[in-house]
Amino acid sequence: MKTEMAIAALAALAQESRLAIFRYLVEAGPAGSTVGSIADALDLPAATLSFHLKELTRAALLDSQQEGRFIRYAANFATMNDLIGYLTENCCGGQPELCGPVCSPSTSSTKTIRKRIPA
Repeated sequence: MKTEMAIAALAALAQESRLAIFRYLVEAGPAGSTVGSIADALDLPAATLSFHLKELTRAALLDSQQEGRFIRYAANFATMNDLIGYLTENCCGGQPELCGPVCSPSTSSTKTIRKRIPA
């Protein structure tokens, strides 16, 4: 990943609603979710959600697919993994084996309470 792309992705995620949308879609998995479901789950007005989805898509963090009258968004896991790789590329001075579990994801202690993703 190039530095410019990492900056764009981090800037897109550096906003509370966009971070919530991205995390929601990561939780939804590759199938993603429709705009209406995202709006309901996160209690976001349509215009606001549309703006945030556009910003996340511009940063290549989301993919979208037209399904009749609906648009389905999904997290772009390749970009997410590239960003994580970029951030941890030289972890522990280029010796990631020294980092051990220090660089592994952990469960957040400040989980946001929200509606669950429909099955």
